[in-house]
Amino acid sequence: MDKLKILKEIFGHSQFRPGQENAVDCLLSGRDLLSVMPTGAGKSVCYQLPALMLEGITIVISPLISLMKDQAMSLVQNGVKAAFLNSSLSFEEYLVTLRMITDGAYKIVFVAPERLETEAFADFAQKGKISMVTVDEAHCISQWGQDFRPSYLHISSFINSLPRRPVVGAFTATATDKVREDIKLKLGLTDPLEIMTGFDRPNLYFSVIKVPNKDKPQTLMKLLGEFSDRSGIIYCSTRKQTEFVCDLCNTNGVPAVMYHAGMSDSGRMKSQEDFIYDRVRVMAATNAFGMGIDKSNVGFVIHYSMPKSPEAYYQEAGRAGRDGTAADCVLLYCPGDVKTAEFFIDNMAGEELTTSQLREAKAQDRKRLNAMVEYCSTNECLRAFLLRYFGEKCESCSGCSNCAAEFREEDITEDSQKIISCVFRLSQRGIKFAAGAISDVLTGKGNSRTEMFDLSTLSTYGIMAGQKRKKISETINTLVLLGYLSRNDEEYRNISITEKGHNAVKNRDRITVKVPVRKKVIGGGYGDLEFRAAYESSASALGALSGSGAESVRLKRAEIGIADDGLLQRLKEVRTKEAAKERLPAYMVFSNAALEDMAKKKPLTEEEFLSVSGVGDAKLTRYGEVFLKAISEYLAEKGKAEN
Repeated sequence: MDKLKILKEIFGHSQFRPGQENAVDCLLSGRDLLSVMPTGAGKSVCYQLPALMLEGITIVISPLISLMKDQAMSLVQNGVKAAFLNSSLSFEEYLVTLRMITDGAYKIVFVAPERLETEAFADFAQKGKISMVTVDEAHCISQWGQDFRPSYLHISSFINSLPRRPVVGAFTATATDKVREDIKLKLGLTDPLEIMTGFDRPNLYFSVIKVPNKDKPQTLMKLLGEFSDRSGIIYCSTRKQTEFVCDLCNTNGVPAVMYHAGMSDSGRMKSQEDFIYDRVRVMAATNAFGMGIDKSNVGFVIHYSMPKSPEAYYQEAGRAGRDGTAADCVLLYCPGDVKTAEFFIDNMAGEELTTSQLREAKAQDRKRLNAMVEYCSTNECLRAFLLRYFGEKCESCSGCSNCAAEFREEDITEDSQKIISCVFRLSQRGIKFAAGAISDVLTGKGNSRTEMFDLSTLSTYGIMAGQKRKKISETINTLVLLGYLSRNDEEYRNISITEKGHNAVKNRDRITVKVPVRKKVIGGGYGDLEFRAAYESSASALGALSGSGAESVRLKRAEIGIADDGLLQRLKEVRTKEAAKERLPAYMVFSNAALEDMAKKKPLTEEEFLSVSGVGDAKLTRYGEVFLKAISEYLAEKGKAEN
């Protein structure tokens, strides 16, 4: 069968998104593949489509039970026979499913990496015709990635044990150069084609709100009020914080559930199902929740505390707007968040790592944390910052809180000179301190450290008396960004002077330091709401067809068509009823992007219905009649009202 025909009839799309066709052609040709595509870019089509065209069975190795179940259910909804093998099945169910796989009942099988080593699965693998092995969330194989899973290290041995080596595809949403090299090496990929479609998510609006910890509850509830018509995730740094946020939401009339590793399996499963099936609209969770979750109608992700790396942040924030509709990614930041992140790094366990490997892993994590602090502190375009971190170029995006805000210029040259001089004087004594301790020296705050190191004799001791420590810390962060100071990779907290800083102290380079300071922020503390609404209209209408970068969201609303809001609401109500009848999550009936396209095109015939993005033959057969009827009735009612 032709690949474009399958794309339309099974997946409901008339054309491939960027990178998809190359990935499909690569796997069909028998060549290994490493694909890095952002969340929502359509990675699953890249391996599911060739799986339907190849002769044998495709094994998809996936790290989470929820991910396997979601993807298998979505395929079944599209008319594809798929199954999964994991610990959620009883032993009898496992054997029955395995027997059906052996008999050829399924084309695609999702498997937990731990299952590869079981005797029953190994026996099947020797007899069954496995044409392709797909490794989803492939960054989990690398100890340099943010989600290292030791069980992934056994995948290569499984592939090598097969009677005939299948083509191998590795997929991930975020991977640095080092992680990509690790993936290729540890999976044993043979001359793989590498596809990187870019990390940009034009439909996501990024915001950082600098807020004292005591004000976070109030700020959070204000945000949830702004997002009252949307479903979303609130990420927390600890179990205790997760429980607090969940209680806060419910107490204030926002239905919420929570998810963290300290809960029972059944408790986590219930919370996840309540969220996925839209019984509640908010999930409060630690980073234990979310990898691979296919819920496409997540309209916002709020980080209640700063995560420990840009990789973790971008992956978690990227769970918003998976279907291409506009969504918000908000990070609530206060300097105290850094201490929590440092605690987790300092107490990192590494059973699978040697002492030197663990030390290097911690150093890498501190470097990532440094980058995350810079993201929270910068006044430049947030999208540009993130994309540059992942090796891409981006100009001002017009789609983040910094681009929307107004700034004034402030000269901090004098304070900068004092701070650089202080770090230099400390280095002369062989001393390195963290930003807080440097602030103590500069403000002349006496403590046990002052006596131990005889700091009161420093020429810079107390030269910034009366200055707020927070302001000094912010200036230190600026000087790190500008390259006058640096943070030691081994001990993230400690500030060192660079060669550029030395030249400034010795007057070889006269310095002038001016920084943009936020002048005013309109609307809720995280951006100009009028600007944001216009941005969302463009991003939402572009939907999944975007992907060409932030430039695409600048299109005028009139140029891309407008969905009928009344019809859209009616279609959402129909979707809810159909989902309830079939006991499915609403997004598995149709995504928000599909409903918006439907509300824009207003199809009245089956042929027109098939033109909607996300509608294939199976969806037409199953839902065409009821949705076409709803559209027809709505238009008739609207016509009468207008007459």
